[in-house]
Amino acid sequence: MNERSPLSTGVTPRFSDESLKEIETIFKRYPADRRQSAVMPILHLAQREFGGWLSRESLDYVAGIVNMPPIRVYEVATFYTMYNLRPVGMYHVQACTNISCWLCGSDQVMDALRRKLKITPGHTTEDKRFTLAEVECLGACVNAPMMQINDDYYENLTADKVVEIIDRLP
Repeated sequence: MNERSPLSTGVTPRFSDESLKEIETIFKRYPADRRQSAVMPILHLAQREFGGWLSRESLDYVAGIVNMPPIRVYEVATFYTMYNLRPVGMYHVQACTNISCWLCGSDQVMDALRRKLKITPGHTTEDKRFTLAEVECLGACVNAPMMQINDDYYENLTADKVVEIIDRLP
């Protein structure tokens, strides 16, 4: 089959020297005969280095690094929602709508995000700045409602705070 998959970029990725050093540090956390255990942090590193998402080539590359069959890496990447299998905007906005956040007003937060960004969850703005995602839990229930933008958490949100946060982004 010569057609490229929608997950494919046609480009074979390569980690930077800095990331390769980080991978060696990650491997040291696990017994030598358990390198496959490092698949999740290495996928996270790949996603960060390769544009915020994991192409099929990225997944295959990680599989080779951790010495796993590619299908096993695909299983991990498709099971966990923290891995993006499609391109995302420069700012990946993830708003929690699980029970704790919902009880504290995540509906208003999500409505404010939809209005401000002019997109619905699962979509990216035309200028590729923002991708909006509705997520189940980001693990900060005590400070609900909350959202994550890239690696930063924002807690105790209101509709007004969400707009202020978006407006402050460069």
